[in-house]
Amino acid sequence: MSGHSKWNNIKRKKEKTDNARAAVFTKVGREIAVAVKSGGPDPAGNYKLAAAVAKAKAMNVPNDNIERIIKKAAGDSDSANYEEIVYEGYGPCGIAVIVETLTDNRNRTAGDVRHYFDKYRGNMGQSGSVMFMFSRAGVILVDREDTDEEKLMDDALNAGAEDILTDDEAVFEVRTGVNDVGAVSEELSGMGYNILDAGAQYIPSTTVKLTDPDDIKAMGRMLEAFEDNDDIQNVWHNWENEEDYEG
Repeated sequence: MSGHSKWNNIKRKKEKTDNARAAVFTKVGREIAVAVKSGGPDPAGNYKLAAAVAKAKAMNVPNDNIERIIKKAAGDSDSANYEEIVYEGYGPCGIAVIVETLTDNRNRTAGDVRHYFDKYRGNMGQSGSVMFMFSRAGVILVDREDTDEEKLMDDALNAGAEDILTDDEAVFEVRTGVNDVGAVSEELSGMGYNILDAGAQYIPSTTVKLTDPDDIKAMGRMLEAFEDNDDIQNVWHNWENEEDYEG
């Protein structure tokens, strides 16, 4: 997933990834496997696994697939060891970009990330160069259709949510602590709410709007390049008008 985008942008990405389901399963599966190896196979005691499972369910990964990945990761000590590495940099006109990766070859991944920044009129920065422009939170998107706002507010807060944003026409955005997003998402799903997306996100404190068509094209293509790379799990940015890029 890319950016702190409104639902129409996320929906466009989900529709695109539906045509490349195997690639989506690979990324989500890798995240689940790494969480199992670092914290065990029980989501109740492993918040990273709970968050990864919530994301997988929101991306329509079947439960059987999720359980199979967990069992395999729990019993396979010889599988590849993936590192979690976060890269930071800038896109055109100073757009701040955070790239989350899981890789078994940091040299390959670092080279790819640097290449994408350079190719599309940006530059890779040092650790901490843009991170201060973002805060970390759990975000759950709940479909507005057939959802009572007041009931969701009560249910979400009782489940452990910290805030509910209601300004999007298509979704309610439920904010949680990073460690709580999996448990809150699971509880809301069990109550019958339609969870469209769930996971830990970097939320920008300010956003930047691009007006030049060449900048918009370069930034859009940079994000596409990141998203098409199997080592890259998530890309976050503070580009305000991502919807202006039509591909």
